[in-house]
Amino acid sequence: MPIQKYEVSLSAKEREQLTKIVKSGKMPARTIMRANILLASDRNGKRPMTVREVALAFNTSSTTVQNVRTAYWEKGLEATVQRKKRETPPVEAKVTGEVEAHIIALACGDPPKGYAKWTLRLLADKSVKLGYIESISHTQVGRILKKTNISHI
Repeated sequence: MPIQKYEVSLSAKEREQLTKIVKSGKMPARTIMRANILLASDRNGKRPMTVREVALAFNTSSTTVQNVRTAYWEKGLEATVQRKKRETPPVEAKVTGEVEAHIIALACGDPPKGYAKWTLRLLADKSVKLGYIESISHTQVGRILKKTNISHI
């Protein structure tokens, strides 16, 4: 029988918390799966299931089971079961409120000489030319104007 590197020993409070997650059924599937894995791996309960037994019981891979056990051992219950909240978006927003304000003001003004009205492409080109933004597509300009219900374009 192989020696398990990370043993899961849940306290009564942790066991109760995990049982509540599993029984409520109102959490994301990933959270419920992780809670089930930890409950099945608990050494304080009955005989804990092996990694392979847990993987078969919950229709997942042995790697997933081992990763959950490792995360619990290294980071604790909250970090293991709950999803990590992202502090910042993955990509910074290119169009800020200031850029939107400039584009809206431009659209509300008079069109360039030789044009009867602003087009989305004209607005995009003029915004870049005036230095409001490095680059912007005409479709993004359309989304900005749609948000503000400017329909005369």
